Amino acid sequence: MGQPEALSPEWEARLSQAVATGRAADLHRRIARWRPAYLPLILAYLVVVASDFWSNGPTPGTLGWPLTILWSWPLFTTLTGIVGIRRTRQALRRSAERWSGKGITTSDELLIVAVPTVGRHDTFPALERSVRSFLAYLPPCFPHLRIDIVVDEGCEAFADIAALASGSEAIRLITVPESYSTPNGTRFKARATHYLHELRIHEDEARDDVWVLHMDDDTGVGPDTALAMARFIAEQAEAGDDGKHLAQGILTYPREYARNRLTWLADAARPAEDVGRFSAWTGGGTPRAGVHGELLLVRASIEAAIGWDFGPRTLVEDAQFALYFSARYPGRSAWVAGRCYGASPATVHDFFRQRERWSWGLAALVFNRSLQLRNRVLLGYSVLSWVVGPIQNVGIVMLLGVLIADPNTSPVAAWVIPFWALNMAYVVWMYWEGLRVNAEVSADGRRRWWELVAVVLLIPVFGLLEGVPGLRGFMKFARREENRFAVIAKPS
Repeated sequence: MGQPEALSPEWEARLSQAVATGRAADLHRRIARWRPAYLPLILAYLVVVASDFWSNGPTPGTLGWPLTILWSWPLFTTLTGIVGIRRTRQALRRSAERWSGKGITTSDELLIVAVPTVGRHDTFPALERSVRSFLAYLPPCFPHLRIDIVVDEGCEAFADIAALASGSEAIRLITVPESYSTPNGTRFKARATHYLHELRIHEDEARDDVWVLHMDDDTGVGPDTALAMARFIAEQAEAGDDGKHLAQGILTYPREYARNRLTWLADAARPAEDVGRFSAWTGGGTPRAGVHGELLLVRASIEAAIGWDFGPRTLVEDAQFALYFSARYPGRSAWVAGRCYGASPATVHDFFRQRERWSWGLAALVFNRSLQLRNRVLLGYSVLSWVVGPIQNVGIVMLLGVLIADPNTSPVAAWVIPFWALNMAYVVWMYWEGLRVNAEVSADGRRRWWELVAVVLLIPVFGLLEGVPGLRGFMKFARREENRFAVIAKPS
């Protein structure tokens, strides 16, 4: 596999300044050894398929046909995720072979970190943490660096953000005027992002040799982030006209950033999705599954051709950008091994609000005729999987079986069971492997025994935590309610 890359003395000095405990070098070595594992998937599959055949009745009950359809429905997502695991392992192996022993990679191209923020007092501590991580980890790999913090005129934490920006020449504070409006009337975060995009065009920075790193205001970077991005950009320079235009890596959640252990465990699915399903699509060259708004690296010239002016009903501008990119530049996206470091919602209520907004926004994209039909079909499949989540839930199915006095959950034919088992095994893998990823980027780098037990036993609970707000968001879209961009409090 090759040894983890040595840290330069300059980088070591910056890391010691940024992380007083000296954990950063250990983190760098720890995550350099990581590969997504097949074993949890295989073991979970064997256990589930054996238990399903053991409990299978000779004939289906009342729930036979509904469950045959509902529990088989996610199969395409499962197979895509497994393809993504294989692609991630291959990408990590190729990267290790190419870059082993070459040390720090430095990019001569300009990197602009775009950080829009709502500018509230309760979001400022996380913003400060994130910005300080940019200053600590990015300059060794990107000597040409600028951090653009974007706020709305009159935001409540403006004085604190201005003081933060004044602490470094690399930071530029950009205020979006209250009177500013886009041609299509876009609102919320997309409005601020489009304003910054227009400013780059005006300043002649919408060029092929300029890269824009989009980050949320609660999500920082680490030593692996900078190195992975610099190497990706170097590879695109070598590829010339055949190079990629967009890349995304892994969103992780260090344990020490979590105020709520339940939501932290529930968010184990998100890094697993990045190394599974999103790796399959984005790493395959065309991000039809969407992208997330943090650790999104885009060539400035390409972003200038798409923009962010998607209209007033836009709630998930990152996913919409990905679908426009997929239509215009198929085969030109990539997956990178770098991570970003965020925080799970501080409360279950915030977790619900976050998922509800995502579901609401994605449902709107499914019916957006400005997008290619083939992309909307895939998105519609994913949204439907999410919306029916509550009635797919094992706990809800068991309760329903008791209520109708027919607890028989056998499918209409025994050959369906291996597909059911594969779907369930992949869900177990997501939470098991995602917990591993989040634990490895945490302070001590270890999964605690009770976390391993809890993350598997709580899967039905997590299913409801994801599915109920997903259904609520879809219903709000269906009722054509006035959309709202809910910005949750950000743990520091």
